[in-house]
Amino acid sequence: MLLLVGYVIVLLSSVGTYAVHGSLGALWVPLEYIAIIGLTVGYLVASNGPRSLKAVLGAIPSVLKGSHLNKTLYMDLLAMLFEILSKVRKEGLMSIENDIENPAESAVFSKYPNIVHDHHAMEFICDYLRMMVGGNLNAFEIENLMDIEIETHHQEAHVPAHTVSKIADATPAFGIVVAVMGVVNVMGSVGAPPAVLGKMIGGALVGTFLGILLAYGFVAPIAGQLEQKVEEEGKIFQVIKTVLL
Repeated sequence: MLLLVGYVIVLLSSVGTYAVHGSLGALWVPLEYIAIIGLTVGYLVASNGPRSLKAVLGAIPSVLKGSHLNKTLYMDLLAMLFEILSKVRKEGLMSIENDIENPAESAVFSKYPNIVHDHHAMEFICDYLRMMVGGNLNAFEIENLMDIEIETHHQEAHVPAHTVSKIADATPAFGIVVAVMGVVNVMGSVGAPPAVLGKMIGGALVGTFLGILLAYGFVAPIAGQLEQKVEEEGKIFQVIKTVLL
């Protein structure tokens, strides 16, 4: 929601202030809009594989949703871990074997649907509880495995943010490309009346304006939101790691 509020502020600060002393019609050059958007989409497709492209397209809508990582979720997580580890302390490690093999049917886990629905967190919890039940690894070995998994997950989760950030860096250049094409068109029309040339030059400059506005006013904030979400989601794994160790 804050992203949309930010977009409104950006538009009011740029287009809104321009409208006070300029003509909004001069900014409407549809072919330049199409060219810049097409170049941006082409860059996205050309610079990413199918997996990365799918991750980016799946992550972008999430910036419009509020974070599910709130105080209630963390309290549920700590309560669930306390309950499962209390069961271990009272009945032994083997008592939780059925719980970790079928978490959706577990009497303990099913009390906390918010956690169960987070499949990444549940897989992390169950995998390391399973190691504790059936493995012979010590705490230092398990901690090392946890760190590697958290780092790997963190790097994969950063892919959409990094990709969108690169798009934000490239979009001003696409605006310049479109502007140069407009200038080339103007140079081919030398000899036309000054009023016509002025309008054509203004239209060419719209490309530069649009590229910079889209990059820093619209695309870069999405990258920032995605980056924050990754950092927030990484905290839940740190909590689980600390409690289990």
